[in-house]
Amino acid sequence: MLSFVVPALVAAFAGLLLTGAIKDLVSYTIPNWISLTIIGLFPVTALAAGLPLSTIGLHVGIGVAVLAAGMAMFALRWIGGGDAKMFAAAALWMGWPAVMDFVLWTALTGGMLAMALMSLRTAAFRPMVMIGPRWLVKLSEPGGAAPYGVAIAAGALVALPQSALMHGVGL
Repeated sequence: MLSFVVPALVAAFAGLLLTGAIKDLVSYTIPNWISLTIIGLFPVTALAAGLPLSTIGLHVGIGVAVLAAGMAMFALRWIGGGDAKMFAAAALWMGWPAVMDFVLWTALTGGMLAMALMSLRTAAFRPMVMIGPRWLVKLSEPGGAAPYGVAIAAGALVALPQSALMHGVGL
């Protein structure tokens, strides 16, 4: 296979994660096309990278399991639907055991995001934010939601080098 194909597909994955994070940050939504494209790129990337079918199957199983967990978290109103879908789509790329790093890094960056939002929403910062763009004003509203797509993208990008996909192609 051409040597640039897998790195280009991985770069597309990273770009889609960043697009989802930015969309979530400014609009509190992650469009379905982002998660669907991430899912659609995985089999192409896995086959181009020469992953064995058993490894690809394990990745799919992990993606399905994370989707079920994300649906449960959505039902409990812990996360949004777009977050659950992007979380599962990114987990598909991680495989075992990198999915554990992904979950850990997503949780850690989610905690940092929560601390940043709590600071942004204090009386000290809020007056300064009020002159900023509309999305920043909305982000600073006390009691508002957290754009968790930011943490999901960060967790995935940090964990990706540990994935079987990256080890399989020497990236």
